[in-house]
Amino acid sequence: MRRVSPRTQPALRPISALLLYALAAPAFATSEAVLAPVVITGSRVETSSFDLPYSVDAVQLNQDGTPALRVNVSEVLGAVPGVVVQNRQNYAQDLQISVRGFGSRAAFGVRGVKLIADGIPATNPDGQGQAATFNLDTAERIEVLRGPYATIYGNHAGGVIQLFSRDGKGDPRLRASVVGGEHGTLKYGLGAEGEKNGVGFVLDTSHFETDGARDYSSAKRDQAFAKITIKPDEDSRLTLLASSLHQPDTDDPLGLTWATWKRDANAVEPVALQYRTRKSISHLQGGATYERRFGEDTLQVQAYGGRRSVTQYQAIPNTAQIAAGQAGGVIDFDRNFYGIGARWIMERDLGPGRLTLTTGIDYDRAEDDRQGYRNFIGSVFGVKGELRRNEINIMTSTDPYVQAVWRQGDFDWSLGVRHSRVKFEVDDKYIVGTNGDDSGSVTYRRTTPAAGVLWRVSPLLNLYASIGAGFETPTMTEAAYSANGGGFNFKLKPSRSRQAEIGLKAYLGESTRLNAAVFQIETRDEIVVAGSNGGRTFYTNAGRTLRQGLELAAEADLGHQLSTRASFTLLRAVYDEAFGSVPEGKRLPGVPAVSAYAELAWKPLAGVTTAVEGVYRSKVQVNDLNNGEAAPAYALMNLRLAAEQQSGDWTFGEMLRLDNVFDRKYIGSVIVNETSPVPRYYEPGPGRSLYGGVQVSYRFR
Repeated sequence: MRRVSPRTQPALRPISALLLYALAAPAFATSEAVLAPVVITGSRVETSSFDLPYSVDAVQLNQDGTPALRVNVSEVLGAVPGVVVQNRQNYAQDLQISVRGFGSRAAFGVRGVKLIADGIPATNPDGQGQAATFNLDTAERIEVLRGPYATIYGNHAGGVIQLFSRDGKGDPRLRASVVGGEHGTLKYGLGAEGEKNGVGFVLDTSHFETDGARDYSSAKRDQAFAKITIKPDEDSRLTLLASSLHQPDTDDPLGLTWATWKRDANAVEPVALQYRTRKSISHLQGGATYERRFGEDTLQVQAYGGRRSVTQYQAIPNTAQIAAGQAGGVIDFDRNFYGIGARWIMERDLGPGRLTLTTGIDYDRAEDDRQGYRNFIGSVFGVKGELRRNEINIMTSTDPYVQAVWRQGDFDWSLGVRHSRVKFEVDDKYIVGTNGDDSGSVTYRRTTPAAGVLWRVSPLLNLYASIGAGFETPTMTEAAYSANGGGFNFKLKPSRSRQAEIGLKAYLGESTRLNAAVFQIETRDEIVVAGSNGGRTFYTNAGRTLRQGLELAAEADLGHQLSTRASFTLLRAVYDEAFGSVPEGKRLPGVPAVSAYAELAWKPLAGVTTAVEGVYRSKVQVNDLNNGEAAPAYALMNLRLAAEQQSGDWTFGEMLRLDNVFDRKYIGSVIVNETSPVPRYYEPGPGRSLYGGVQVSYRFR
């Protein structure tokens, strides 16, 4: 028998506790039904998640839901298995989101995971996404699709996270809220929603600011949202959407070295202060969706457009920027983007079953007017200096697709296929001295099929299996530089994946639901960091990688006003083939082997809810060689309390939240393969943090 070392045992205890909690909860179930949520992601038509042959979860959000700041999706997706959403505590770089290991290499923003809001992509054609554009104040639910069927959403769809905002319904209401707490955190907002004369509306505006959990990590963010819903007749529906985000001069504390983190988790490296690393973002977009029924058929059309401006000051050493071919230390671009999509959904009887057939096409385009500047003038750092880059980057994608579901007795047979054509174009306008013309273009094409079957063993048990193939192009940022200070890396290939999943969805008794899935993902040409030259990172293709995992999720009503939910993910993610100096068998960096979540909620009085949450993450490797200090495993406990009272047309709500109750010191996320001379891999999580807030709304009758 293998002896478990004393050092290993403490790390196993939180896992064991959470597993026992997740498995024991169903045993205390009562007779109240736990219903499967209705979802759209994956099938593109409303279907119970219980009746779909793949892993998809819906996180319900509402105006008076889980007490939280409602600033980041990391606050609400913790219970979804297979998903790791890490708040970097750095609003200049957005969240780090990975789904079954896809997306873990992102040093900023979201890659490898498709983001969609109200049917409109929040991911560019190259796969770069921005979760910060999600407005949680107006969200009704977030759906998370994992596994083979995510691949039918095309490029960078290692998983799909889709937000749906509320529709304006009922009597008009006016709402105001304020939340504040640790680290100088303050958020206040004003909203209105309802329906008048057949027109539904949801309006919201908010301001958020924080000094940051770390030194030099302050941020301010203003968001606005508007949704208008009109029904021209009984068979059609028109939705108009507009949103904005303004985030000026956001401090970027960068990562920490291991030595600095051990000394002071709230510290900032001197280089960040020297170059005043920071980022400003302005994002504005609008869109419309139209749906019309024609008997048993439905037409859906969507269109959107917008503009995004970003200025970012980096910590690239001034000595490196003097060399020829270096693009400077300031990124400055204006992006115009737009797209259109259409789909036709038809239902027909076919033989002994019922066929639902969806055909559609998506077209998306983004054009960047991009400049690069030195981040110094003489001996003054952190300012916009000499122009070193000037180009137009164009990204387009054209994706036709078809999906079919044939319901035949106790079986549902599903098939989907999508053909993606993604094109990058570079028009280089900075041809000075020895800096040559880096203009050019590259086109990536890939057909991504998926198939699945669901077997209704009984009314309380469904078994399913699915397979699929996906691909992931480099982002424009990843392809922007070649080794030795070269220009655009047109030789970088997209990665290709093959996925398989089997699972079950079951009701245990009448008030407990259990989901379980095992999966395997084989990937070729994984895009990884090749090295760095003068502060610029360039990428290459690795060999094969392998991801194998188990996901469990349980949800139950325990009676006596108690309820519980829990999730557990076990993931083995390794390089299955040696490449460069990286031997076979090394773990993929940024991917925890074990993630777990458990929650026990209690409603002692009408309108009062309290809960305890537990979170566990195993250690995380920081680079491909696995020779850096791994981010240690951690377990956290959080507490929350919410209350609501009604008096006539007034509704009052209060919330209180205490995160990291025992003030654990931990690393919340890592910057994978960071290439500084002394790598700054580590992004610390915050210590004990207390937040509280109030909300008041008035209904006009």
